[in-house]
Amino acid sequence: MLDYDKEAARYDASRGGEPRAAAAAEAVLSLVPPDTCSLLDVGCGTGIVTRRLAAARDGMRVTGVDLALAMARQAAARLPGAVVLADSRRLPFRDGEFDAVSSVWLLHLAAGPAEVRTIVGECARVLRPGGVYVTTVDKAASHNVGSDIDVLLSSRPPSPVRDGASDVVAHAAGHGLVPAGQACFRGHGQGRSPRRTVADLRRGWFVTLPPGDPLADGFATRLAELPDQDRPRPDPVFTLRAFWKPMAPPAR
Repeated sequence: MLDYDKEAARYDASRGGEPRAAAAAEAVLSLVPPDTCSLLDVGCGTGIVTRRLAAARDGMRVTGVDLALAMARQAAARLPGAVVLADSRRLPFRDGEFDAVSSVWLLHLAAGPAEVRTIVGECARVLRPGGVYVTTVDKAASHNVGSDIDVLLSSRPPSPVRDGASDVVAHAAGHGLVPAGQACFRGHGQGRSPRRTVADLRRGWFVTLPPGDPLADGFATRLAELPDQDRPRPDPVFTLRAFWKPMAPPAR
């Protein structure tokens, strides 16, 4: 697992920067009702997407929350007074406080299914009845674009999938949320090149190939033999799922 406090300084530049952030924000907003007055972005990272969510709609109050201090500091610089340092498993907000909740590139980082259920449950808890929760799913699968790099890496030990779409749908249902649509967006600037993939191997990007492991070294050697070492392969396409929190039944 990457250390996101250490990763913060290079995070945006290494992940498509503003073009990717713009695509992500546009896709999230396509699933958020136009009359939304408040939105919580859980796992906001550096705030590069969160800032665009806030700027896109006049009058919509956007709050970001992240657990990594260095990431939250960058987000706070982009959204002064609107970023909270907190754990997505224990959100410091009231029940039903937000009209919408988003979590972009978060669930895949969970330690296991129970933790995913907890995060989804917290997002559902702070969402008002009638509100919408939007989250990315199947992140790892999105990076497999059928390139020569993907073919080479296909024999590596598989990583556990925490954000599989069917699992997230089940977790959402367990917290009273129902499917309400989906959207896709391009991960601009994230197409892998062989040389970049070797660098990612060296810094621990691939969970099942820790740096220094002989298996990781073997993959690095084979990657270095691929043609066009600096040519990015196609960008990934990410998927968002939206869930609606039904209105509470009338009191009897």
